[in-house]
Amino acid sequence: MQGTVATYDQQTRSGTVLLDDGTELAFPREAFDASGLRLLRLGQRLRIEMSESGQVTRVTLPTFTE
Repeated sequence: MQGTVATYDQQTRSGTVLLDDGTELAFPREAFDASGLRLLRLGQRLRIEMSESGQVTRVTLPTFTE
């Protein structure tokens, strides 16, 4: 799933993503920390990974591959 950064707080390393369908989805510090990224910009495109329970587990750039 992909979305666009709507908010990002550098202090807490958490924020929200606006999904393509218009839904706003919050991501916690742990999801950002799992990404390996150092910061995010408003409007930046992200790929969102979620657990089976629906929790955001990782946010990365769409161009990142493992």
